[in-house]
Amino acid sequence: MTLEFVKMTGAGNDFILIDNRARTVSLSREQVRRLCNRHFGVGADGLILLEKDATGVADWAWTFYNSDGSDADMCGNGARCFAQFIRETTKWSANTLTFQTLAGVIHAEFIGQQVAISLTAPKDLRRGQKLETTHGTVDVHFIHTGVPHAVVFVPDADAALVSAMGSEIRWHTHFQPSGTNVNFVQILAPNWIRVRTYERGVEGETLACGTGVTASALILASQHEAHSPVRVQVEGGDELEVHFNRTDDRFEHVQLIGPAQTVFRGALTL
Repeated sequence: MTLEFVKMTGAGNDFILIDNRARTVSLSREQVRRLCNRHFGVGADGLILLEKDATGVADWAWTFYNSDGSDADMCGNGARCFAQFIRETTKWSANTLTFQTLAGVIHAEFIGQQVAISLTAPKDLRRGQKLETTHGTVDVHFIHTGVPHAVVFVPDADAALVSAMGSEIRWHTHFQPSGTNVNFVQILAPNWIRVRTYERGVEGETLACGTGVTASALILASQHEAHSPVRVQVEGGDELEVHFNRTDDRFEHVQLIGPAQTVFRGALTL
């Protein structure tokens, strides 16, 4: 079976996108892992299928896989790429669109060369949790921005133990059974941060994580009284913006803005 695909990147977070409106594509976990493998496949942090929304609630729907073949409820950078993929693939002419995810309906808007997505309402904010790790006691904050995210403030993102500590916190008993993504955040200015993320499902650091960037910005607002918008520098070198309305510890109208670019198109054989 031959599949046409598009490789896209959202601030360095890369994805394989496939048009499955005809519902002819069904991938096993092993096939997804193989396609996302950077040595034996196309190489990506995730794989997304474009589908029609069977519920009739949204314009479109996606099926999203992490690079390890597991399902993902939501992905901020993937959502921007997906919106741009819809625009290019279906010749979508409107300036906005919606699509169904496991985290709910996502709204996307095209702003020049940027894509803005409105995330579902964040929940389960937990501040100042102390975790015992092999690296000592760590102050961890937590918020669910479509997927679970732990946030650790560090003085220097370059020196952060993203792989070692990220993996340990990701699997920590405190966050079981589902685990968590882990963000290491350096404050550069009152409304400007740098974020490095250890991603669950990728099981390593990615060059950007949209829901992680969002979680980090909201925790910054909660802990350090930052206001909207928060600028976020990611490991891939791009800068994203997080907009939000805040009332005490409640956040509404959360929006992530950043690039979504096509890298190349091709065909692969399963």
